[in-house]
This record gives sequence, C-alpha cells and structure tokens, in this order.
Amino acid sequence: MPATERALDIALAAARAASALKADEIIALDVSERLVLTDVFLIASASNERQVSAIVDAVEEALRKKDVKAIRREGLREARWVLLDFGDVVVHVQHSDDRVYYALERLWADCPVIDLPEDARGGDGSVEPSE
Repeated sequence: MPATERALDIALAAARAASALKADEIIALDVSERLVLTDVFLIASASNERQVSAIVDAVEEALRKKDVKAIRREGLREARWVLLDFGDVVVHVQHSDDRVYYALERLWADCPVIDLPEDARGGDGSVEPSE
C-alpha cells in the first residue's frame, strides 16, 4: 500500500520548508512497503551545522502550522544528522559530508522516489558553475 495522502502532504510541507532555507538534494522516498512505522522518509542536506539546525527549525514550524508535532527528535545537539519523527513521515536533515557517507538513498534504493515539485527539491549545493 503506497504512502497515504496525509503522509504525502506532511512530506511536501516539510520539503518546502527545507527548500526555503536552501537545503540541498531534497528527496522523498515512499518506504511504506518496507516499514510498518512510517510511510515517507524525507532526506535533505546542508553545508554546515548551523544550516542543519535552521532547516530543522523551519520544518518543525511549518508542520506545527498543520498541527503536526514531532514525536521524537534526535541529533539536534551535534546538528550533523537530525532525525525528526512525525509518525507518518521521518525527516532526515544531514550535513552534506554525512549524507555522502551514510548514503540513505542507496540503503533504500528499492523504495519508490516521490516526485516533489520544483519548489520543494532544494538546491544542488554547488557554488561554482558546472563544467
């Protein structure tokens, strides 16, 4: 059974909030067929710990406006990899280096990618023009 409409709505709101704070490489994965506890993993990255914290704050604020509160938060003190558990959606905000190292997309490669609109995908993190 694919992710619920509620989970997709929460994931989209979280992705847009992260994108507004310049999160990079935002991706949503439908993990509902693999996990019983959640429907969507939303993964975003940031270039430094301060940005990770700011993105986490923005996501929580955006979801609070939808009356959705985090059940659990982990990693906020170090701000390298913060996990926000909203029940139907788990948001991972990772420092760019940790994102590459842990490669969650590869671990969950058998799960379908949820198509996010352009305003919810974030930047690519590059500061130099591509060659």
